[in-house]
Order: sequence, then C-alpha cells, then structure tokens
Amino acid sequence: MATEVRFKLNGNRMQMTVEDHWTLLHLLREELGLTGTKEGCGSGECGACTVVVDGLAVNSCLYLAVDVAGKDVLTIEGLAGKDGTLHPLQKSFVENGGIQCGFCTPGMILASKALLDENPRPSEAEIKHALAGNLCRCTGYVPIFASIQAVIDQGIEEVDVVVRQSESPSD
Repeated sequence: MATEVRFKLNGNRMQMTVEDHWTLLHLLREELGLTGTKEGCGSGECGACTVVVDGLAVNSCLYLAVDVAGKDVLTIEGLAGKDGTLHPLQKSFVENGGIQCGFCTPGMILASKALLDENPRPSEAEIKHALAGNLCRCTGYVPIFASIQAVIDQGIEEVDVVVRQSESPSD
C-alpha cells in the first residue's frame, strides 16, 4: 500500500508517495539518490545510517518512511551550506583525522550534530554516550572524539554564526 507524505528534507519541502514497508534509508538512498546515508547492518546496530529527524539522531534503517510525514529530516547532504561550505563538524572531522575509510562518518557527524544541538558543551562521557550506537570499523574513535571536542572548544557561538552564514532561507 502506498501513502502520500509531506516532510522537509534538508530544508526543502517534499511531497512523495511512499510504500508503507519502505524504510527511511530506502527512501533516501534508492528513491532520492542521497547515498551519503550508508547501510551497514540493516538492523539498527551500527549507526552508519544515522540521520536527524526533528532534532533527534535516528537509525534510518529502522525508521519507516511513512513516519517522516510532517517532520524535518537532515542527511549529510544537507549539512553543508548551499554554497558548499562545510559545516564546522564536517570541517573538524577532516582537519582532525575523524574520517578514515569514511563509511561511518556521515552517521557519526549527524549523531554529533544532534548532540551538540541539544547540548553545546557535552562532557566526554556525554559524547561517548551519544555515539555509543555508531560503530567505526577502523577503530578510529580517538580522532572522532577529538574532532567533536575541537568543535566544542571552538565555541558554539562561533559555530552557530558560521552555520547561519552558510544557510539560506528555505521555503
């Protein structure tokens, strides 16, 4: 059975017909071509498919596409500014070696964004807790945590200014 859904995706209004059995991961990758969201385990254990829905990090492999109706979805493709300017988290992951093979990176960055949006100054324990559902197959946790900490150390006020400057008003 198909259902019509309206939602925001990376700041853009969307209206689509989705099959009731589709996951959000399927919708993003297979129907919309947004391949930055990765499928790792397909069972919510690895976090490679993490996206942000209404400010919360979710496993898109478990989240039904019909459940995005009326919600705001952010993928890694929507994080950079419209002009291609990297979000401070993306930039920090590059500069601090938080990107290794890159498979877990989109999920790690989006889980980190959801955390920092909720708590701009998390402790190391809070960072580790927020990323506990995101696995890195390269065992690169130290540079990943350092990348997040560098953004925190930079000061969230500065990060917010950079993000606001790179965003353009959406519909």
